[in-house]
Amino acid sequence: MTTPARRRILLVAHPRRQEAHDLAAGVVQRLHDAGIEVVVQSDEAAAVNLSAQDGVTLASADNPAEGCELVCVLGGDGTILRGAEMSRGTGAPLLGVNLGHVGFLAEAEREDISATVEHIVARSYTVEERMTLDVTAKVDGEPVYTSWALNEVTVEKANRERMLEVVAEIDGRPLTTWGCDGAVVATPTGSTAYAFSAGGPVVWPDVEALLLVPISAHALFARPLVVGPQSHLALEVVQDTLGTGALWCDGRRAVDLPPGARIEVVRSQTPVRLARLSRSPFTDRLVAKFDLNVHGWRGQARLEAARNGRPAPSA
Repeated sequence: MTTPARRRILLVAHPRRQEAHDLAAGVVQRLHDAGIEVVVQSDEAAAVNLSAQDGVTLASADNPAEGCELVCVLGGDGTILRGAEMSRGTGAPLLGVNLGHVGFLAEAEREDISATVEHIVARSYTVEERMTLDVTAKVDGEPVYTSWALNEVTVEKANRERMLEVVAEIDGRPLTTWGCDGAVVATPTGSTAYAFSAGGPVVWPDVEALLLVPISAHALFARPLVVGPQSHLALEVVQDTLGTGALWCDGRRAVDLPPGARIEVVRSQTPVRLARLSRSPFTDRLVAKFDLNVHGWRGQARLEAARNGRPAPSA
């Protein structure tokens, strides 16, 4: 009779947030008590004081999520994006506990940590896949940089005093030239991140689409665009533009762009898998995260509750 493999969880915590240190120790202890091995990157284990704690194994530097059933992240969206870099392509879903401000990518809040650990132990979560982007930067037709993004790929001006001239292309055809601060190509997941700040629409996560949003464009046609998921988007930095640019992926990975650089963005075949603890609709997440005013809503659910003598659902 073979012995079942021990369960493994990769824990990712914000290295400079004391609250993350305190929560991480408790999470490790509870998972250890449940017979689950916790894997932590070596530098992070030292930063959050987990190196000597029982139940902690140092992760492989090359593939920290190897053999793990889940990646649990304690932090804000930046830390969750770092966790996504480790989980993508491994099959392990990502579960974020928000220690930041809005935390759109997080599934739970800090006050839910006990229940979250119980869900992990019981494996009582569902998994959904989120679209990601593949990006290639070319100079003189030659690839100089490749990467990917969960939220967005941005082309931004590198010098504050210089505007960037960018030609937008969709499916091999030129659309328009913007004199701008930059442009954002986003996924539906990223529609509530940088693209939202730039004036783009909120797109429900289950919609398959790509967003193209100019940033502070000096142009009559500077509307955000929503295109099909198989569209090929490109942004070309005009050869004689006075400014230089920078390419950013999820605000974490960057490369400089000289005049004439071309950035090509397509849907990736490798999604990020997110663990979900509740089936509440995305509308409820929007209301909660943006603290939207829904006073006066009656709705069908409230009417049915009133007719049946049940408590009305909260607004």
